[in-house]
Amino acid sequence: MPLVYDELRRMAHQHMRKERPGHTLQTSALVHEAFVRLVDQSEVQWQNRAHFFGIAAQMMRRILVDYARSRGYAKRGGDARQVSLDEVAIVSEERAADVVALDDALTSLATIDSRKSQIVELRFFSGLSIEETAEVLAVSPGTVMRDWALAKAWLRREMTADSN
Repeated sequence: MPLVYDELRRMAHQHMRKERPGHTLQTSALVHEAFVRLVDQSEVQWQNRAHFFGIAAQMMRRILVDYARSRGYAKRGGDARQVSLDEVAIVSEERAADVVALDDALTSLATIDSRKSQIVELRFFSGLSIEETAEVLAVSPGTVMRDWALAKAWLRREMTADSN
C-alpha cells in the first residue's frame, strides 16, 4: 500500500504542478479523492499495475475538470486567451478554464479515436513516458509517439476552432 500511495502522490503532484498558483485543491486531497473513486470501481477487472495507474490518471483528470467546472469557469474559457496544447501546461491564471476546454476537446477526440485520447490522458495528465504509456496500452513506443503527435495537432486545431 505505501508504494501505491507514493505513486499516486507522484501522479497527483504532476497534475497539481500544472495548475494555477493558489489552487485550493491540495495534492493529498486529489490523491484521496482518486483513491475513493478507485475503491468504488467494483466492475473493473484490474489487469496489472499499469492498468491501475492508467485508471488512476483518468480519475485525477476527471476530479480536476469537475473541480474547475464547479468553480464557475465559463465554458470554452470565456474571455481567456487562446492557448495551444503545449501552452496549456504552463501555470497561469486561466489554467482551470484551459483544463475545461482541453477536456471538452479530449472528449471529442475520444469519440473519434479512443487510443489517441488515452495517450493524451496518460502523457499529459499523468506525466507517463512514451515507454510507460506504451506498456499501459499494450502498443509499441513508436505507435505512441505517432499517435501523441497526431493527437496534439488535432487538439490544437480543435481548441483553436472552438475559441474563434
